[in-house]
Amino acid sequence: MAASVAMTGTPAVRMARLKSFALVLPLALILLVFVVAPLVFVLAVSVFRYDNFEVIPAFTLENYESVLQSHLTLSLYGSMLKLAAITWACTLLIGFSVAGFLVFHVRNRLTAIGLFLLCTVPFWTSNVIRMISWLPLLGKQGVINQALLATGLIHAPLHILLFSDFSVVISYVHLFTIFMIVPIFNSMSRIDRSLFEAALDAGASRWHTLLFVVLPLTKSGIVLGSIFVVTLVMGDFYVVKVMSGGSDASVVSAMYDDISTLLFPHAAASAAVLMIILTIMVAAILRFVDVRKELASHR
Repeated sequence: MAASVAMTGTPAVRMARLKSFALVLPLALILLVFVVAPLVFVLAVSVFRYDNFEVIPAFTLENYESVLQSHLTLSLYGSMLKLAAITWACTLLIGFSVAGFLVFHVRNRLTAIGLFLLCTVPFWTSNVIRMISWLPLLGKQGVINQALLATGLIHAPLHILLFSDFSVVISYVHLFTIFMIVPIFNSMSRIDRSLFEAALDAGASRWHTLLFVVLPLTKSGIVLGSIFVVTLVMGDFYVVKVMSGGSDASVVSAMYDDISTLLFPHAAASAAVLMIILTIMVAAILRFVDVRKELASHR
């Protein structure tokens, strides 16, 4: 009897597996063609030789040695890591505050969703337009300097407002805060409100409730938002170039310069190093929380 059941069940299992494979196959092919294949090609080119504007398919690690031993490259990575850390801290503070206000202080859920969607309105426009919009505000003759001069708080325009790390961070925060708000908002919206009543009954203050109830239950949102913000900043090319006035550069802009001078193997090696560094950073962030486990527990 058991043998007959196993035999009759085997075709059904095989059919289910075939259906699952058929469903996964299109996505797998897309990832293979548009993600895996380009990465393999970049890694292959990164170990090719380069001589007189000619790429020679011969194995060498000179490109990686040139990237890792370059003081300019190391300074660029240091600068971008600093900007990424500052931007992450600012976006986390703003994103957590905005998400907390929308979830816990707006009583009407429909109103909270409407305000949340209102946060996305600026992102209907181009990143370039939103970035350039800071120029008339932060310039020497900009609105902020003129307001400070009129109130007598300063006696000369502040040069630090524009074409500096400050203006770069302001632009990054403006562009990328939404990527922190969205996952934190989703995590907070799943928190059971009865936990707050239990915390208050146990004598916990609002600060302790925030620290020991809200914060642990929003770890998955914080981690996802952190990954988005850090990778976007490290992969930036245009913001740091424009908002620093050309005085600073990014790792990606250095790759662009290599490509413009036909140094394809060196650019590929730089891209591979950046990919490895971002992978290490993401892995380090994910060590703080198991995102899949957290998301599954909220279902």
